[in-house]
Amino acid sequence: MKLAVVTDSTAYLSQKTYQQDCLFVLDVPVMIGQTTYVEHKNLEQDQFYQLMAASSDLPKTSQPSLAELDELLSNLESSGYTHVIGLFLAGGISGFHQTIQFLIDEHPRLTIAFPDSKLTSVPLGQMVEKVLDNSRAGLDFETIMERLQVQIDRSTAFIMVDDLNHLVKGGRLSNGSAILGNLLSIKPILRFDEDGKIVVYEKVRTEKKAIKRLIEILKEITADGSYQVAVLHTNAEDKAEQFKQLLLAETDLSEDYLTVAPLNCVIATHLGEGAVAFGLSPLV
Repeated sequence: MKLAVVTDSTAYLSQKTYQQDCLFVLDVPVMIGQTTYVEHKNLEQDQFYQLMAASSDLPKTSQPSLAELDELLSNLESSGYTHVIGLFLAGGISGFHQTIQFLIDEHPRLTIAFPDSKLTSVPLGQMVEKVLDNSRAGLDFETIMERLQVQIDRSTAFIMVDDLNHLVKGGRLSNGSAILGNLLSIKPILRFDEDGKIVVYEKVRTEKKAIKRLIEILKEITADGSYQVAVLHTNAEDKAEQFKQLLLAETDLSEDYLTVAPLNCVIATHLGEGAVAFGLSPLV
């Protein structure tokens, strides 16, 4: 078996992982005004937040190129690959996962799987890295897929947003709810649900109580085993670092399995600036 792994630019990956010959990454573009950007190619995060703050309209996100993926699969076949696993941004956020399923039949000489990751960022990157690890360890395709599905099923993310008005622009909250929420200092907690959609999970009064609730939720979920946890943020590194220190102080998490990382600009488009989240994946 010669396995290729394909993902998109919303996955948070180490430089070492990026350099692996069997990994291929498709760009997810962001449109601001009339200009199309790709993070780390013609857009850095500081620039993105400046442009978003100055725009009266939300940036728009697009899917990776279907034609590029189709061409990549043909090239992989020509290069001697026999198997492909594609892991992309949650199907509840992007229609790409559903759109590409027909390509499995278009390339019958390849064994292809496009499971829905239902997540993004660090948890998505951890899925990619675990598949690569298992492939290097010599596991067969069926076992790799079984372990991947366990990881998908037990991974999740919860988010505390800072900007209610941003949720209104994105259609996730009514304007009336945002006005009332701002008056009451409400901080909604969002989550990626079982369909990979970002939904409102709870509405909590004040940021301090919302942070406390996030810690409670994390404790509840991780009670059944060992997990890798990532503290994620949208241009709120200080707040994220404070949250990390609270997790170290109030949970049994080891710092070896706790990281801080920025969310991709594509996800920041949905959440707005100042959000703090945690994403977790099981140690499988």
